[in-house]
Amino acid sequence: MSEIRGIWITNTDSTVLDSQANIAEAMNFLAATGFNVVFPVVWSKGATVYPSQVMRSQFGLAIDPRYTGRDPLAELVTEARRVELKVIPWFEYGFASSYNQNGGQLLAKKPEWAARDCNGNLLKKNGFEWMNALDSQVQDFLLSLILEVVNNYDIDGIQGDDRIPAMPCEGGYDAGTVARYRQKFRRQPPSNPQDRRWLQWRADILTNFLARLNREVKAVNPNLLISMAPSIYDWGYKEYLQDSQTWLQRGLVDLLHPQAYRRDFNSYKQIIDRLVTEQTPQQRSRVAPGVLLNISSYRMTPQYLSQAIAHNRYCGINGEVFFFYEGLRSDNHALAKVLRNGAYAKSAAFPSVANLAQPQPENAGSSVARGIQNLLKLWQNRF
Repeated sequence: MSEIRGIWITNTDSTVLDSQANIAEAMNFLAATGFNVVFPVVWSKGATVYPSQVMRSQFGLAIDPRYTGRDPLAELVTEARRVELKVIPWFEYGFASSYNQNGGQLLAKKPEWAARDCNGNLLKKNGFEWMNALDSQVQDFLLSLILEVVNNYDIDGIQGDDRIPAMPCEGGYDAGTVARYRQKFRRQPPSNPQDRRWLQWRADILTNFLARLNREVKAVNPNLLISMAPSIYDWGYKEYLQDSQTWLQRGLVDLLHPQAYRRDFNSYKQIIDRLVTEQTPQQRSRVAPGVLLNISSYRMTPQYLSQAIAHNRYCGINGEVFFFYEGLRSDNHALAKVLRNGAYAKSAAFPSVANLAQPQPENAGSSVARGIQNLLKLWQNRF
């Protein structure tokens, strides 16, 4: 049996990355709970969580100051390998430069990299300020960070999310992008940021960046996985130019983790049911939804957790990735106990690149889940 059993490791509201001892304890805990892959943050708030020559040369800051004198990514790889966990570094901030910092150090040093809205202002959405993801220099910079990690660490892949490849649809009104659009269509970009052609043209630029990322990472090592955790389609397409259906159709991603972040099971189920109808069985073999364990004061209930995993298996989805680690430890490890004593009680191998290219055979868990669902339907139909 192979499943994707993943967890995001953050450096916000978490102490895991604060020391190698904390990292070692967390990896022990995850392995004992039944996980097989971790997604540790390596790019956040305009700084890396590893010593970066790219950042040192361009911005004079080699690593997030919290980790000066250490290499948390190297420490995590060592501890994860010790307990046989896969490691896929997560470039959390992507093309976002800062959060409520007016662009932060990146745009202070390189203001020409700023994304602009239709009024010429720095592009900002939900507190995040953005670099211009459509600009070739900005794309080269992000790709150089990714390749730096790929070339220097013993990892299993790389991951982007709802900020890479992505940009709020309100962006693209900088002079360079406007000139490119005008050259192509002989007219100015429309003031409506969700105009159909304007939306697709910018989304295509980001899709082509992902294709380049895929090529260059696979050129280093064809066994490395390209993992993406976008916003739910097609909201993510309309709001953040993330054409994730095209990514799957073109084979640009090995793993897709749509952020099905809903706070009750019925809402989560609706997303999964729609997702299943939008994808072929082959595409579905690459999908492991993102599931929200905790954020701010919210905590997932044990019942909801069990329901979500059972429904995933019923739908032929063999895996999930949880946001984020600290939710497993809350309430005396309540959610971790649900996993350890239930769906994750038996170990599962992480799928290989070759296995991800084809639908996975139905496992015992999905057979049982389907049987229970069918019995319930038959019972209900009697009345």
